[in-house]
Amino acid sequence: MRKTSTLSRRSLLRALGGGAVFGALAGCGVPAAYVSPGDRAGADLSARDKRLTWSNWPLYIDTDDKDHTKRPTLDAFEKRTGISVDYIEEINDNDEFFGKISPSLMNHQQTGRDLIVISDWMCARFVRLGWVQRMNRAEQPNVAKYLDPLLSSPSFDPGRRSTVPWQSGITGIAYNRRKVGREIRHVSDLWAGDLKGRVTLLSGLDEAFALLMQGNGVDITRWTADDFHRICDQVEGHVHSGQIRRFTGNDYTKDLVSGDVLACQAYSGDVIQLQADNPDIRFVVPEEGAELWSDSLMIPNLAHHKANAEKLVDYYYRPEVAAELASWVNYVCPVPAAQDILASSGDKDTAALAENPLIFPDATMRKRLAIARDITSTERTAFAKRWNAIAGL
Repeated sequence: MRKTSTLSRRSLLRALGGGAVFGALAGCGVPAAYVSPGDRAGADLSARDKRLTWSNWPLYIDTDDKDHTKRPTLDAFEKRTGISVDYIEEINDNDEFFGKISPSLMNHQQTGRDLIVISDWMCARFVRLGWVQRMNRAEQPNVAKYLDPLLSSPSFDPGRRSTVPWQSGITGIAYNRRKVGREIRHVSDLWAGDLKGRVTLLSGLDEAFALLMQGNGVDITRWTADDFHRICDQVEGHVHSGQIRRFTGNDYTKDLVSGDVLACQAYSGDVIQLQADNPDIRFVVPEEGAELWSDSLMIPNLAHHKANAEKLVDYYYRPEVAAELASWVNYVCPVPAAQDILASSGDKDTAALAENPLIFPDATMRKRLAIARDITSTERTAFAKRWNAIAGL
């Protein structure tokens, strides 16, 4: 079974950079950057021009083991529909990509892309600014039928009309069970005295805050500014006491593998990869809960191949296709029906993935997962300033 590193994909996300970009828009007047619904659609050439351009992150689609230039699920889509896909692995950081395409979008210009994949907290900005088009769900029966109910209606896009999850994941806690010598079950376990100096947190504001709030018993679907500042006060204290070793991007995996760190905030997909080499590394969804997040597909304004893009999105929601993709990327599959497909596989390793709760969360885990309310544009600048001062960004 193909195993892939996720380090290129879940790179360090600098919230200050995103705050600066979005703050600049606000300074120029966000209403001027906002695009009204009637101005979002372009001439759709899909009927006569059978192609589309899709921008995604590196290492975020299945590839052939013998020839990495081949992408089996995408190749099958092209053969099935006659639509040619220009697949570009150009997204390495949400803020960087925002900066790349925002000038075109705010100036009502075509981006050259028909489909993009970015993290939901960044999707929220695009949706608020009116920079993406609503999808025609009548042409997407698989999305309508198979999208995981847990992911179906985030606060920034009720009903998922403008966004569709590509892959999902959990921000929880990873730790070395053998070296810690006990189970970790709560966020507060990170602050135990015997872990002093051997704990890391994620540096990105949008990646870190929700899990920490859950440790305080906060409902992250409706958190407040007071909840945020309470977390900052607590984290600041743990920094000053030396409990927190440092703040990280994806390089937390190196610290965990080396043993320099015993417990840390982590992404579920990364831990699946690490466990292949070290079964002592565990991932836990704390009893107080953990954040469920997604990287989602969107069709930017004025895209010339909207209908083609909608067909591609719906194709990946066919359970058999979602199963093939899940067996390669190893993140939380947004299509629960894919679980039975994997379970029936004749390959033992592939069938085992169906039982992995980090790909298909079980009923107990699902009850603990929640999608955080996103940080609003009015909150972001001040919140990023405070968090980044603590994290040293």
